[in-house]
Amino acid sequence: MGAILFKIYILALFILIGISLVSGLFFLAKDESNSKRLVTSLTFRVTLSILLFISLLVGYKFGLVSPHGRGF
Repeated sequence: MGAILFKIYILALFILIGISLVSGLFFLAKDESNSKRLVTSLTFRVTLSILLFISLLVGYKFGLVSPHGRGF
């Protein structure tokens, strides 16, 4: 049960990173030049990406996720 919840958490992080990416693109195209929303969006996305990386490392350490080869 814990592994499924962890994978849902990882998926939620991916979705939030994607939303932040789209909002950053929107702010880049449509926002005023003196607005700080683009920088805030980038900071939020970088923070989420670091959190995702650390979460994957912790999940691997505790056996919640495991690498698997596809035979390539």
